[in-house]
Amino acid sequence: MTGQRVIGVLGASGAVGRAAVRELRDLGHTALRLGGRRVDALREVNDHDGPPGDIVRTDLEDPRSLAAFAEGCDVLLNCAGPTYRLRATVASAALAAGAHCVDVAGDDPAAEDLLAAGDPAEAGRTVVLSAGALPGLSAILPRWLARQGFDSVSGLVAYCGGLEPCSPTVAVDLMLSLTAGGADGAAYGEALAAIRGGRRVSRALRAVEDTVLDGFPGRVAVQPYLSGETERLATRLGLARVDWFNVHPGPQVHAVLNLLPARLAAGAGLDELADRLILAADLDLAGRTPFYVLDFRMIGTEAGGPAQRRLTVRTGSSYRLTAAVGALAVDAVARGIVPPGVHFACDVLDPEAVVARLRAGVGERFELFSGAFQGERAGALAEEGVL
Repeated sequence: MTGQRVIGVLGASGAVGRAAVRELRDLGHTALRLGGRRVDALREVNDHDGPPGDIVRTDLEDPRSLAAFAEGCDVLLNCAGPTYRLRATVASAALAAGAHCVDVAGDDPAAEDLLAAGDPAEAGRTVVLSAGALPGLSAILPRWLARQGFDSVSGLVAYCGGLEPCSPTVAVDLMLSLTAGGADGAAYGEALAAIRGGRRVSRALRAVEDTVLDGFPGRVAVQPYLSGETERLATRLGLARVDWFNVHPGPQVHAVLNLLPARLAAGAGLDELADRLILAADLDLAGRTPFYVLDFRMIGTEAGGPAQRRLTVRTGSSYRLTAAVGALAVDAVARGIVPPGVHFACDVLDPEAVVARLRAGVGERFELFSGAFQGERAGALAEEGVL
């Protein structure tokens, strides 16, 4: 491995990691170091889609193992988790080894840990967090949409969800997000909350258990949810009103999610509940084709009058979207585009470059378009919850 920056990929044999290796190679990064617990799985990844990289068995729970992997890397991409257990573990190891770091998750807890230990900018190092589909792309795409002919923007409605396998890491992180993942030790977000008058309002919306929603096949359940990322997005764009809906096309997953708070409060183990969530996703997928949708409807003004735009991304896997954003963040850091310090991906990645990459297909069929939309109520999703 000479002549190129060495990119370390942790969790390289997982759903996101495998796709990220392909993305990095497609972007011209071939000096790769692949890390994970299963050497056989890493070898399988290494044998496909490009020049072979180094394989290093790595245990994230062993500081010496993690330090050995990070040593010699220029940029470390973390695709492993659960993120709300790891927090800044991987980023801290990368910084200690003199490397930059990109994490497809990480979120507020990792940022807080890193800044509490001292700003990496002082050592000229860069950390990019939340470089995935959600969070990440979920804030990048609305920023791109806001640039599409608007003079100003004032409101956003988003629908995000799909039908796909649930990895063990995603299952555990989803449960941990009920009590962690947000700033200052808060939960990742708040169900039923929305932005009104530019600020968070609790219980502004209501869930709908069974409806039809444009852009999603079949009948779905819809859960309003406001995350810290979405609040920051509203502030950044100056949005007075934001309604965000998580869409659940699978009844089995939706049923398990509804039970999670009570089961966790009753002392149920995370591993047991994760297994139930993984099984529920498999049951929902039986006989159906996986898909994932990010759908944004924005209002504002154009040429002195009201304007509307809609952007929809459809893909067969949110894991592929996460891999694409993570790889683009690595590429931007490696090329010196991102300044030193701790950043969220949505604040430092160019929305035009991200959209161009998605439009290129990144090895899979994506449908991406913008245009005016009609003000349908989509099955009366909320008492006041659509624009």
